[in-house]
Amino acid sequence: MQNIPEVTEFTVPDRPAAVLGAGTMGRRIALMLAARGGQVRIFDTSAEQRAAAERYVTDLLPDIAAGLPGGAVGTVVPRDDLAAAVADTWLVVEAVPERLELKRDLFARLSRTAPASAVLASNSSSYSTRLIADAVEVRPERVVNAHFFTQLPDCRIVEVMSSGRTDPDVMKLLMTALPEFGLRPYEVRQESTGFIFNRIWAAIKRESLMVAAEGVATAEEIDEIFRDTLHTPVGPFRAMDMVGLDVVLDVEEHYAKERDGIPEGPRRLLRDLLAEGRLGAKSGRGFFSYDD
Repeated sequence: MQNIPEVTEFTVPDRPAAVLGAGTMGRRIALMLAARGGQVRIFDTSAEQRAAAERYVTDLLPDIAAGLPGGAVGTVVPRDDLAAAVADTWLVVEAVPERLELKRDLFARLSRTAPASAVLASNSSSYSTRLIADAVEVRPERVVNAHFFTQLPDCRIVEVMSSGRTDPDVMKLLMTALPEFGLRPYEVRQESTGFIFNRIWAAIKRESLMVAAEGVATAEEIDEIFRDTLHTPVGPFRAMDMVGLDVVLDVEEHYAKERDGIPEGPRRLLRDLLAEGRLGAKSGRGFFSYDD
């Protein structure tokens, strides 16, 4: 086991943050964490993903920082080595695919490499850190769920949930520090698969998929009526494309394992689209087509 720095109080000092995973969510999290003027490291084993994430943050950061009180343009540093990515960090956010064993393996590695004073946060939208924390040998009480939302720049919500063993100081730190990054944290007061909004959103998303799968209406028509009635900028199908249909399916598969009565139709529709290479906006085509 590597030498880990001595335990210090959980704070937001002039130390870097790290985001593990350079996909859609990871790069958006990195963007927000870099808008306070500090350094954010993005770890990914894919050179292509690291480069794309760096371009994404670099291009959007000036406008995001300018829109925040006290905002400042920070720096983003891509890393292909986990130990280098998390060295001296105050916060590490995991944003890898929704697969429990993958997350547990990553957090076990973080236990050996991250500073003992670093908060270890999972961005998982469906797995509680209760299922992850026991993989962390060094200070498992610093492990927490911090679920960032995907819509930028307008939606900057983060749901913060204890593992049941999370140090109260970690919760306090995130609830007070995240607003400095232009984020609005909500505390999830009881363990909840799907947190607050996603439990409600899951029902809307699942029924929308069922309506389309049954041929009652097209994705375009469902989004249109959704926007007309609720006056939202996007409907459920455009929102799923933004998240990534592979991520949506992973989450739905997890819900189906945890709860009885989850219908198969929505997941079947998603599997058919993924088999055609339609992952959403990131692949150029999902329920809709995208030029860029």
